[in-house]
Amino acid sequence: MKSGFPGHTRHPHPFRAEWAPNIPRELMAGAVATFALIPEVIAFSFVAGVDPAVGLFASFVISLVIAFTGGRPAMVSAAAGSVALVAAPLVHAHGVQYLFAAGVLAGLVQILFGWLRLGVLMRYVSGSVRTGFVNALAVLIFSAQMPHLIGANAATWAMVGVGLVIIYGLPRITTVVPSPLVCIVVLTMAAHWLQLPLKTVADLGLLPDGLPSFGLPQVPFSLETLRLIALPAFAIAMVGLLESMMTASVVDDLTDTPSSKNRECAGLGAANIAASFFGGIAGCGMIGQTVSNVRYGGRGRLSTLFAGAFLLVLMVLLKPWVSQVPVAALVAIMVMVSASTFDWGSARALLRHPKLSSAVMVATVAVTVVSDNLAAGVAVGVLLSGVFFTFKVARLLDVEKSGEEQLTYRVSGQVFFASSDLLVDAFDVRDIEGKPVRIDLGGAHFWDITAVNALDKVCQRLRKHGSTVEVVGMNAQSRALISKLDLGIE
Repeated sequence: MKSGFPGHTRHPHPFRAEWAPNIPRELMAGAVATFALIPEVIAFSFVAGVDPAVGLFASFVISLVIAFTGGRPAMVSAAAGSVALVAAPLVHAHGVQYLFAAGVLAGLVQILFGWLRLGVLMRYVSGSVRTGFVNALAVLIFSAQMPHLIGANAATWAMVGVGLVIIYGLPRITTVVPSPLVCIVVLTMAAHWLQLPLKTVADLGLLPDGLPSFGLPQVPFSLETLRLIALPAFAIAMVGLLESMMTASVVDDLTDTPSSKNRECAGLGAANIAASFFGGIAGCGMIGQTVSNVRYGGRGRLSTLFAGAFLLVLMVLLKPWVSQVPVAALVAIMVMVSASTFDWGSARALLRHPKLSSAVMVATVAVTVVSDNLAAGVAVGVLLSGVFFTFKVARLLDVEKSGEEQLTYRVSGQVFFASSDLLVDAFDVRDIEGKPVRIDLGGAHFWDITAVNALDKVCQRLRKHGSTVEVVGMNAQSRALISKLDLGIE
C-alpha cells in the first residue's frame, strides 16, 4: 500500500503495524505534534475560561487513553477549540466542576453512540453542513479573541502584529520548527527584555506542576445538576464526535488506510470521561496537529501516545518559562487558527454552487454564530439538508398520461410522504369520465405508508367515478409494503 508521505512501510506483524511501523519516526512525529499542541491547548483553555492546567491535563489524559481505545491510529486528540467554545458558557455560569461533570456525561453519550454503531450517521452530514461547521468554528474562535483586543494598550496590538508576521513569515524561510512555537519564544523574550505592560499566561490561571490526580466532579448528585449539564454535555458530545469523525476521514485519505468510526466514537467517550475525572476539559480530534503528525511520518498509535506524554513533561519542566508567555502571543496564534480553519474557497463558491447547498452552509454558520452553539448550527444544517433533499427528490416524480378510450398513466420516480400529493393530483377524475384506467408503476418505487395510501386513494376515487382500475409493473419491495397494509390494490 502506498502513501504520499514518508515513513510508511508494510509490516507483517499486525501489532507492530498498528502501534509503531517505524519507532524513531513515530516518536519524532509525536514530538512535532506536541510542539504544535502547546500554544493551542493553552489558548483554548483561556477561550473556555479555565486554567491552562485544565487543558493541559486533558490533552495528556485524552492522548494516553485514546491511543489504546481509538479507532484511528496516528490521530491526535486533545483539548480543542470547538469543545472549548461550547463549554465556555457552562464554566462562566456554574464553574469548572460542572464542566467536569458535563465531560463525564458527554463521554457516556459518545460511548453509547459507538456501541450502537451510530458512527454511520455522520455520513448524513452533508458537505455543506461540514463546511458551515468549519467556517462557524473559525468565526467563533476569532470572536473569542476580541475581549483581549478591544480596549487593549498599544503594546498588545503591536505584539499581536509581530506574532502574525512571525507565524506567516517564518514558513517562507523554514518549516523545521513550527512557526507558532517560534512566535511564543520571540514574543516572550521581547516582552521580558523590554518590560512591556502585557498580560501573561500566569495571569490566566495555574499551570501544572505534576501529574494530574483522580477525583470525582465536586457537584451535587441531583436532578438539578443533570438539568444544568444535560444540554452542554450533549453539545460537547456531538461537536466532539463531528470534529473527530472529520479528522479521522482526513487521516484515512492521507494514509490510504481505513479506520473504525464506531470505535473512535466509543474511544473518544472513554478518553473524555478519564480526562474529566483527572481535572481536564473534554476534547476531540485535532485536525491541524493530526495532519502535522501524519506529514512527519506518524502512522501508529505510538505517535499519539508520545504526543500526550511529551506534552505533560514539557509543561512541568518548562512551567516557569511558560507562565511568562504573553497573552498577545496566544491571540496571534488563535487568529492564525481561525484564518486557517475558515474555508475561503466556500465563500468564493457561494454563487457558483447550487443555491440550496449554499443556503445550508450559510444557515449553519448563521445559527452557530448567533446562538454561540456549534451543535445547534449543525442540527439546523442537517435539518435543512434533509428538507431540501426531500424537496428535490419529490420533484422528480413524473406521471405521464396516454391513450383515448383506455387511459394509461405511467408513474416514474420516488413516491413517499413528500411526493404522494403529486401522485394524487395527477389523476383528475373530470378528465377520465369513467374510462378504464391502467396505472403502470414499472418506473416507480413506493417507500412508506403515506405513498401506499395515496395510491389506494387514487384507486378508490377512480372506482367511485365508474372507472375500472388496473395496477401493473409494481416492483417486489413496493408490492410487499402494499400487501402488509392489505388495501386491496390490484
